[in-house]
Amino acid sequence: MEQDYESLYEGVASAVGGTSFLISLIFAVISIVALWKIFTKAGEPGWASIIPIYNSYVLAKICYGNGLKFLFCLIPLLQIIFPFALYLRLGQSFGKSTGWCIIFLWLLTPIGLLMLGFGNDYYEGPNTTAFI
Repeated sequence: MEQDYESLYEGVASAVGGTSFLISLIFAVISIVALWKIFTKAGEPGWASIIPIYNSYVLAKICYGNGLKFLFCLIPLLQIIFPFALYLRLGQSFGKSTGWCIIFLWLLTPIGLLMLGFGNDYYEGPNTTAFI
């Protein structure tokens, strides 16, 4: 009897693990496609969204005008804060408000990226007057 419960737990754990992997894969593909469109709107090569570290460099270049600011992700405390600032600046680079950025780029990231990539928004350039 105990053996039946163990096999049941293993089966459930396997199903949950497989499902979460599939959901993560779907979100990753959606984010890559959306970033590809965002990069092309900003005048950068779309294929840069596929290359792991280079895409962070290009995203920082789009948001800040200086791609080397992606190195802030390597500083321990800033690696928690910097992605929020980066997405805020990304939205502002496309003319979006702070509220829109918080809802769609912080809370609903894949949806917000798709809206920026496939929407009618134009890249206005980095906001040089912003503090963050």
